[in-house]
Amino acid sequence: MIYLDNSATTFIKPKEVIKAVSDSLIHYSANPGRSGHKASIRCALKIEEVREKLASHYNASSSQNVIFTLNCTQALNLAILGSAKDGGNVICTENEHNSVLRPLEHLKQIGKIDYSIAYQSNPIGITLNDILPLVKNNTYMIVCNHISNVNGSKADIKEIGRFCREKGIIFVVDGAQSCGHERIDIKEFGIDYLAIAGHKGFYAPQSIGALIMNDKFRPEPITFGGTGTNSLELFQPDVFPERLESGTISTPLIIGLGAGVEFVENNFDDIKAKLDDLTTYLNYELNKMGIKSYTQPENANGVVAFNIKDVHSSVIADILNEKYDICVRSGYHCAPLKHKALGTLEQGAVRVSISYFNTFSEIQRFLHCIKQIYKNS
Repeated sequence: MIYLDNSATTFIKPKEVIKAVSDSLIHYSANPGRSGHKASIRCALKIEEVREKLASHYNASSSQNVIFTLNCTQALNLAILGSAKDGGNVICTENEHNSVLRPLEHLKQIGKIDYSIAYQSNPIGITLNDILPLVKNNTYMIVCNHISNVNGSKADIKEIGRFCREKGIIFVVDGAQSCGHERIDIKEFGIDYLAIAGHKGFYAPQSIGALIMNDKFRPEPITFGGTGTNSLELFQPDVFPERLESGTISTPLIIGLGAGVEFVENNFDDIKAKLDDLTTYLNYELNKMGIKSYTQPENANGVVAFNIKDVHSSVIADILNEKYDICVRSGYHCAPLKHKALGTLEQGAVRVSISYFNTFSEIQRFLHCIKQIYKNS
């Protein structure tokens, strides 16, 4: 099997991640921070190590600014729903995933906010100039997808973040497709909330994500329950991260994420270079065949989207799966506005997404299969 659906979730995990999860089930299965015995304390200390790794990786000022979530979707919902302002305006972009669009639409439907959508004026990615015309007096938040999960277009989050910092606007960045191969400094970039997915660029297990917070803003909780602190009180505690982490957090998955972060830091330059090389090669060869690619050559971020003639993307993906044992994603990738902007609402798009563990020979094999499908279409 050739697995090229890594934007959905990475399939091959580093041995360091597998070992960390396995060891955690043996040595760190107590409930972290919920009891005073040694086993619970040991787990809590291990969790704190991972918070400190993530805080250091993104230059957060404190490990208390790292909130563990089920996934990137929950992190984005926490930032958006937990910061909603009555009568306010939010700006998002054409590249947003439904994990941004649906909470915004929910807030709009209940009459709490309205939101505006910025569209790219150039094919490479969103810039501040795309956003500025939409800014209103009541704009309190800008949400920006860093790298599109559809075609790899990349937003200029540093320039947008600088503007948000100057204007006192909350800046939320969806880092699901950039974490693990893009250097992001939340202080330098003016990011208030960075949502990350552990199971993608950090090669961690599924169902672990995080919200990395800067110091200026704090969302209200959207989940309430036990935190292991102030258990006699009926109100949610004020201390972070406990205020935003109700219920038992997953020690094995968090430890796996920590191992993934360490793996990325030890191999960052190689990961970035390999994604660049394989994406560039794949995109070049598709264009050489005359196949319509929706990914710009400058956006060599591990994601390439294309279509073959007028054949629906799901048909191409099914052929690759059933005849050639190659896994890709077809359809709309939970990003309807992006497909509207690309003009692919009728047939969706075939998406190839690459990880560090893919090889040049796998991409060659994929291209050979695509050439056969193209000839027969």
